Formats: sequence, C-alpha cells, structure tokens
Amino acid sequence: MSAEGAIVYRRLDDIAQVAGGLALGRSVSEREGVEVPYLRVANVQDGYIDTAEMKTVRVLPSEIERYRVREGDLLLTEGGDLDKLGRGAVWDSRIPLCLHQNHLFRVRSNREVMLPEYLSAYVSSSRGKQYFLGVAKQTTNLATINSSQLKSMPIPCPDVSAQREVIRVLESISEMEGAIEAAIAKLRIMFREVASSEISKFLGSGESPRVRCIPVREAGSVRMGKQLSPAARSAPGRHPYLRVANVLDGRIDYSDVKTMGFTDGERRVYSLEPGDILLNEGQSLELVGRSAIYDRASGEFCFQNTLIRFRVNGDILPQYAQAVFENWLAVGKFAQIAKRTTSIAHLGGERFGSLEFPLVAIDEQRRIVKLLEGWKRRVSGEECALEKLRALKRGIVDDFMCGKIPAGV
Repeated sequence: MSAEGAIVYRRLDDIAQVAGGLALGRSVSEREGVEVPYLRVANVQDGYIDTAEMKTVRVLPSEIERYRVREGDLLLTEGGDLDKLGRGAVWDSRIPLCLHQNHLFRVRSNREVMLPEYLSAYVSSSRGKQYFLGVAKQTTNLATINSSQLKSMPIPCPDVSAQREVIRVLESISEMEGAIEAAIAKLRIMFREVASSEISKFLGSGESPRVRCIPVREAGSVRMGKQLSPAARSAPGRHPYLRVANVLDGRIDYSDVKTMGFTDGERRVYSLEPGDILLNEGQSLELVGRSAIYDRASGEFCFQNTLIRFRVNGDILPQYAQAVFENWLAVGKFAQIAKRTTSIAHLGGERFGSLEFPLVAIDEQRRIVKLLEGWKRRVSGEECALEKLRALKRGIVDDFMCGKIPAGV
C-alpha cells in the first residue's frame, strides 16, 4: 500500500467541535451586560493572530462561555478574497478572556486524535485551500464557506506522535523565518537612519552652497489622476489604472489592477511613464504620501485621482526624489500638511507642490542614490531568502500532508 493510501481521513466534525461566533449589532444594556474584547477577521492572519488593534463588545454574562476562545482553538475566516479563504491561526490565550465574531469559525479539536497546530498546517496547505475553493460560494473575487462545508472537510489523521514530528519540523523552519525577519527589520531601520541622515541635512539649509530649495512644482510636474465615477466604470475604451491599493512602501503591486474608460485625450494626460513617482493622495494620516516609482512600460497604465503623479525635471533623478519623499513620510512632513476628513487624510496637489524640495548637484544625487540602493539590495536579498524559505516550508507541508514524506523520517 502506498504512503498516501495508508493515510486515514476523517470528517472535521468527527475530530473537532466547530462553532460560529457572536453576531454584532445587538443592544445590550450596561446594567445587564459586560464589556469584553473580541477577535474579528482583521485579527486572524495567515498563521498568526494580530492583537495590536482589538475591539470590545457588550454581551450577556451567560453568553461568554459559548463564544469564548481558549488556548489551542483554531480560528478560521469564513470568507474574503479568494486567496484568503479559510485563513487561520491557533489562539495562544494572550488575552485571558476573549470572544470571537460570527465571521470566524472556532475549531476546538480533540487533542487525543488531532493536535491544533497540525490541523492548522493542513488547513493552510495547498490541499486545504483546494477544498475551500471547491466548496465555497463565489461572487467576483470574494468567496464564503458555511459551517456545514467546514464540518465536512476531510482531514488526514496520522497518529499523534507523527503529528508532533511534523510540527517539530515546521517549528524549526519557523525559527529560521523569525531570524531572517528580525534581520530584515534591523536592516530597514538602518536604511531609514542612513536615508534620514543623507536627506535631512539638506532640508532647511537654503544658505548652503551645496543645496537650493525650490517648490516641488518647480522640481517636476504635479498632477492628480482621473476621478473614478459610475460613468467611467462603464465607459468604452477601458484601460488599466493604478490606485492607492497598488502603491505600497517603495514598490508598486500590479497583482490587482482595475480598469475604467479613458478617452484618447485622457490617456495622454493620465498615462504613466517609467520613472514617474506615484504618491498616495488619500490615505490614513500615517500613510498619506506613501510613494513608489513606476517601472512598467510607457502608457501601460493610467492612474486614479487618489494618487498624485510626480514627474521629475531633467536635472533631478527619480530615485533621488523618491528618497526625499520617503524621508518626508518618515518624519511626518506629509501628515503635517494633510487635511483630514473622518478617517482619511488628503495630501492635496497644491499643498504637495508647495513643499520645499532640496535641489542638489546631480553628482551628489547619484552618490545618495548609489548609497541607498546598496542598502535596498541588502534588504531585498534577505527578503528573497525569506520567500525561498517560506516556499520550502509550504512544499514540506504539502508533502507531509499527502504522504510523500512519512512523518518520523
């Protein structure tokens, strides 16, 4: 019999209790209820739980035990983007009393036959994700699973000692992941310190013969993007455009790009050229002004009005301008000039264009860019090593789960 054929599969509800969470929106009086923290989808990430931002809810004391999460409970999201369906992590009781919302499933396994860490590894494996995608109800890019589908999920059940061996291997890889993540964090701090030292010495030093401060609008062209509207969504001449979600810290994510209608004239106005810098015009206060350099083909993308496009003049390197903008984000200069409406801050093309830009000689710009790119290569090298290790981990999980690697070997 093959190793895969020797694996015994059991329904999830045969080896674990599956429970839904607390529905929000009810009115419980202060006299009758108690205020307790609860976990929601945003807290449950892929393989870990983030409790940096917790919310509370008032419930009846009699409801606490029903919705309480305990150490070893596996929490799974019921829906979301296709690639995040069934995302989950094991709760470690870092908060003594905590509930879970109804958009999360709580899976409490029978530890005599199934360890929660092994179950979590299987759910996050390619086989686990294939099951979710196969049974989920899908609408556009969103998908959901219900309690019955989750309870019916077939789970491989080797003996507990074999499960412990799988967990041991995965934990050793996780330790290496942690070491690389710590190295990346340290390098990023050092990079920011070097960048701040190089850029900040020019700011406010207009009397120095090495630097001349000019308004940003004189250092290059400043333009807002096209406003997204119902008419633009359905208009002919659809063309891909970039928005705030695409512009991350120093890089552009092209994996999720939307389209809308652009006329030929609008294409000429809003098209992007290599070297253009895109800045978040509307964002949370701490991220407004986050920027990245466009590095795709000329005219391949346009941009939305939630972004500002900065196109340098001939005597300024895009990489130098980007370094200046990254420094302004780090020291809070963008936040100082932004206007806030509810939870969103707006940079504003006029306010951005009025900021004083430190113009230095091209040779000095090249020196700064070369220095900072050296640091970026070090960070990138560590990030590549981390991604290779994670790919190895995913491969090992998949091989263990389908019996290609017998546990204990």
